Amino acid sequence: MDVTASFTRRPTRQVMVGNVPVGGGAPISVQSMTDTKTADVDATLKQIYALAAAGADIVRCTCNDPEAAEGLAHIVPRSPVPIVADIHHQYRRALEALEAGVACLRLNPGNIRKPEHIKTVARECKDRGVPIRIGVNGGSLHPDLKAKHGDKVTPEAMVESAQMELAYFEEVDFDLVKISVKASSVALMIDAYRQLADVTDHPLHLGVTEAGPPPQGLIKATAGIATLLAEGIGDTIRYSLTSDPVDEVRAGRQLLESMGLRERKNVDLIACPSCGRAEIDVYAVAQQAMEAFGERELPLQVAVMGCVVNGPGEAGDADLGIAAGNKRGHLFIKGRNAAVVAEDEMVDALVEWAEFIAEHGVEAALAKVDVDKAAREADRDRALLLESQGDDANHAEQRVELMRRHRHDG
Repeated sequence: MDVTASFTRRPTRQVMVGNVPVGGGAPISVQSMTDTKTADVDATLKQIYALAAAGADIVRCTCNDPEAAEGLAHIVPRSPVPIVADIHHQYRRALEALEAGVACLRLNPGNIRKPEHIKTVARECKDRGVPIRIGVNGGSLHPDLKAKHGDKVTPEAMVESAQMELAYFEEVDFDLVKISVKASSVALMIDAYRQLADVTDHPLHLGVTEAGPPPQGLIKATAGIATLLAEGIGDTIRYSLTSDPVDEVRAGRQLLESMGLRERKNVDLIACPSCGRAEIDVYAVAQQAMEAFGERELPLQVAVMGCVVNGPGEAGDADLGIAAGNKRGHLFIKGRNAAVVAEDEMVDALVEWAEFIAEHGVEAALAKVDVDKAAREADRDRALLLESQGDDANHAEQRVELMRRHRHDG
């Protein structure tokens, strides 16, 4: 099923991170960061390739010592995606990273504070056409700004930090800039980005920093990032999870695809929440299907439904689905019954048909089956299920009657 975003994105300037456009209406890009020692070139490249395979558009590597900078010189020409150098405290690392050929720098205004150092880096980036991300972080805000705002990290203080850095860049006529104002508090992060979006048209990099491990970290990051994306704010994103960086990329891709902000790359698996009528363990079959599809690039919506009574209708918009009934799986394509398979072959059948549809299309898939026969089989199993369980498998009518009695007795 093709889903297109219905909200309007905030217009921004555009910068190029290598060959990846950020802002200016370009597709929202997904980023992550390696957790290897950058000086370990082979280990870092292995992780970069894994991130790229999972859907990362841009990857950031730390450049925290001279050995890391030298490692970047070997990594950059062999990387499948543009590399951003993460710079903290020592501006000379930024200059070395530029020599290594990185596509972008990330500078933290909270720990590279001398104006002459900031402007030196900006001049070098201007000469090379390399953008800088101003990476404001609530946990490392400049102490003077924190004191100015009541010794607290506030949205106003974070936005002011970004504006101060921009002012230094403007002094040397450098404007290849994207900005982030991350915090570990979702509410603080959302407020800061909203305020920042009101005062600048530079592209914005979204993230909830130090979100933590899944599932809590996924919830926090999604709450912040998705809220802003739904308001049209944001041009590139990163999930900051205490987890394998590949998990960050998968989460970012899934979020953008589910919001209609990127074309679907992998299967979107939907499943019913199960009920008293379910003929199978929906949770187990859905998990088996997720594992079976894995990283297969099949841009389809696939449904796993617990029973044949309502399943095909409720998931009728899915490209492909399967519903259980009478110890069999009823496979349907765009809501039309297509085939019947043994219960223990349901997942294999989903994968096989998904691959066929992805290659040949829905009409070709329907043309190879007897849809009338499949519909008759589904109707028969549906009738048997209704006969054995009735229309009200979850006993809702009994619950309603009980409510009415209590209401009357009261």
